[in-house]
Amino acid sequence: MAVNNKNPTSDLRIAVICSSNMNRSMEAHAFLAKKGFSVKSYGTGDKVKIPGCAADKPNVYDFGVSYDEIYHDLLAKDKTLYTQNGLLHTLDRNRRIKSHPEKFQECSEKFDILITCEERVYDQVLEFMENKTPSDNSIVHVINIDIQDNLEEATIGAFLISDMCVMLAKSEDLDNDIDEVLHDFEERCDRPILHSIVFN
Repeated sequence: MAVNNKNPTSDLRIAVICSSNMNRSMEAHAFLAKKGFSVKSYGTGDKVKIPGCAADKPNVYDFGVSYDEIYHDLLAKDKTLYTQNGLLHTLDRNRRIKSHPEKFQECSEKFDILITCEERVYDQVLEFMENKTPSDNSIVHVINIDIQDNLEEATIGAFLISDMCVMLAKSEDLDNDIDEVLHDFEERCDRPILHSIVFN
């Protein structure tokens, strides 16, 4: 089946942001890229934290350590555990999309839409955007949809984010229409949506 990449989406610059740029933002990144969107993904945390051998023993890495390095580190630590919990599969997908987790607060790129996957990340993004000096005062829409940090929810969340972006992309005047579009989407997905405007 041919993939239809003809899309009204190519001029929307989108970033999807979670805490570690490992699961939720990467799943949505993969979905949106397949639909032809111009998309990047980021994390806002101090470190990249992923599940370890116990709840109180996460694996912790610096942003910039490659997905490939993390993959091989987990492979060496406990191949069976990290195969069963899906982390090796997740990392394999991630390294096909880009080389390493990226921290949002260190990025200088400009976006039209920033989509966060939990309220704490939303707050961190707003704080960062509001404290930096705007360069051209172009409008940026920051939208939050809460997605639990597990593999199943990340997939559901990626579908929802993808649907929302398709709806946003259809608007001919996004700044004017966005509240109405998000209201319609919120009713459809039955999850609360947060929305703020900041400036580039």
